Amino acid sequence: MGALAGKTAFVTGGASGLGEAIARAYVAEGAAVIVADIDAAAGEALAAEIGARFVALDVTQEASWAQAVAPFERIDVLVNNAGITTLGSIEEITLDQFRHELDIDVLGVFMGTQAVLPKMKVHGGSIINMSSLSGVKASSNLVAYNAAKAAVTLMTKSCALHFAEKGYGIRCNSIHPGAIHTPIIDKVLAQSDNPEALYQSFVDVHPVKRLGKPEEIAAMAVFLASDASAFATGAEFRVDGGASI
Repeated sequence: MGALAGKTAFVTGGASGLGEAIARAYVAEGAAVIVADIDAAAGEALAAEIGARFVALDVTQEASWAQAVAPFERIDVLVNNAGITTLGSIEEITLDQFRHELDIDVLGVFMGTQAVLPKMKVHGGSIINMSSLSGVKASSNLVAYNAAKAAVTLMTKSCALHFAEKGYGIRCNSIHPGAIHTPIIDKVLAQSDNPEALYQSFVDVHPVKRLGKPEEIAAMAVFLASDASAFATGAEFRVDGGASI
């Protein structure tokens, strides 16, 4: 029996990166996993490989959320993981880029929580929002990402308070990874004129002098989905190699 046996978990952005690592870890711990992603080919392939179920989801569209969760009578765990990182300072980034960042990273979390709530509040559960080190620590070249992840951090706490006041038995916590070597890092590096220097700057910000691994974030996501974290809600779980110290 795994730590998540008997639980149904819905993981957004589940086809790659941190979402993939979390989906794999959840299946290994006995959960029935729903991999939700806009990339149908990658999502279907992963679901078939690990014994999960795939649903197509555009986290920026309310109708897509409604359709994605409709088949499931009960959802015990929601991981709001889908996200992007846009490189740019306040002078460089465009309004369209800023809005796109917020649409995915903030409104996606908002709509996801609203969509899953009716499936969860009768019996309780765990909502895990993927924030970031950038949700608590600013960088001059990540103005949109800082704004988005800071919003996720405080939205998590607001939801946690509401669920507690209502007696729903739903916990809501945020995970704050440092730089983790996933495909999203490669996309950020591709936006830079000097990717080697940017990569080294990501390494240098961590006292442990390395990037994190997706499996290290997945381990925290398992803990927060499990009954072992039953007294944790509204909290920031920093898994950042000491970068926020």
